[in-house]
Order: sequence, then C-alpha cells, then structure tokens
Amino acid sequence: MPDEVLVSPAELFGDGVFETVHLRPSGPWLLDAHLSRLARSAALLELDVLPLTLGAMVSDGPESALRIIRTRRSQHVTISPIPAETLRERMSGVRVISAGLGYALGGKPPWSLWAAKTLSYGSNFAARRWARERGADDLLWLSTEGYALESPTASLVWLTGDELCTVPPEQAQILPGTTAAHLLSVAPSVGLRPAHRLVTIEELRGADAIWLASALRGLAFVKSLDGAPRRTSRWTKVLLDLLGY
Repeated sequence: MPDEVLVSPAELFGDGVFETVHLRPSGPWLLDAHLSRLARSAALLELDVLPLTLGAMVSDGPESALRIIRTRRSQHVTISPIPAETLRERMSGVRVISAGLGYALGGKPPWSLWAAKTLSYGSNFAARRWARERGADDLLWLSTEGYALESPTASLVWLTGDELCTVPPEQAQILPGTTAAHLLSVAPSVGLRPAHRLVTIEELRGADAIWLASALRGLAFVKSLDGAPRRTSRWTKVLLDLLGY
C-alpha cells in the first residue's frame, strides 16, 4: 500500500495557527473572540483567514471541541469530543507545580510569536508531561524574576478579596486568553472587581483561590500548588455557572 500523507509540510513544521472553541448545544461559545484572535495570530504569520460559517454548528451532545486550523496551505475545521480528563479537571480541580520558563519579563526575542496561537505546541505538551511525571496535573510557568505567567494550555486566574485577576498578556508576553478575558468582563455581575496585574509565585500562594482557565476546561480549581494543598472555594461554582459550564 502506498504511503499516505496525513499532514501538509506546513502543519508538520508548525507553520500555522489554530483556535479551540467550546461547542455547545446553542452553538460555538465566544466565537467572535476566538475568530478575532485567530485573525490576529494569522496576521503575525502573514496568513489570512478564509471565510468561515460556524454560527449554525451545534454540539450533538452536551458539549464538544471545535477546532479551526489555518496553515500556509490549507484551512479546515474539526469537531471532536472533549477529553474525559478535561471534564474531570473541571469538576475535581488540578494539582499544579511551578517551573521557570527561562525568560525575564519582556525578554522574549522580537521574532517571538508569543501573541499567536500557533500549531507549535510540542513544548507545551512536553511541559505537561514533565509535570505529570512529578505527580501534578499541570504546570505554571514562571519568569526568571518569579512572576507567575500561564500554564501550557490555560490562563492563570486568581482571587484576592473581591478582586478577580489575570496576568496582563502584553506585559508578560503571553497569549491572551479568551475565556479569562470574558470571565473578567462579567465578574462585576457577581460582585467581583476585575484586574490585570502581575503576581509573584509567593503572592499567588496567598491568594484566596486560583484557577486555570481555557475554552474546554472552563475553570479548573487549583487544589494544590507546589505540593501544598489549597482549600476549596465557593467561587468555583459561581464562576463556572457564570460562564455557563
């Protein structure tokens, strides 16, 4: 049997961008925000995004994962089940360890694609495997100064008093999170004040609650950080309800 080419060279080399959208029975959630980020990511790679009609797509179950992939040669959309592990983490929380990323704030080179959601996720998955080999579920990257940045596939969100915070993407040179941004935009409706600020790992340990936010997880409560157990928070259900998960 002749060999089949399953991916294009552009996909093989990671020369492309993608978005993962939470597909609900009502349709793709936060679709405009995801399409805007896809266009920004594509522009950084000097790509355009072909016209898409996704509004009519609905999940054939409670929820699914919709992925839009744009490479130098092609654009396609896939729908797949959300991994059971992701759903468990949303319900039961995650154990997180921190590790240095090797960059100071603002220290990434000018050609870095930190603001683009590219297909080059090999190191992200390697980081999660490294964390799991050490008994954790996920990793929290730190700058060389000790500032908490993001996880390999999620944004950092934390609560201190009535202030719901996330890391400012431009200042930290990290990918802007659509779920975290939406959460902060609606936080005042439940009496919380949104804030974008930097936080050291020492300060984060003193937070009232910590979460990892992403499209498919929604919010995963951090139940331990660097081996130290953390108390559950009543805000986890409040915020998940607010996001419609």
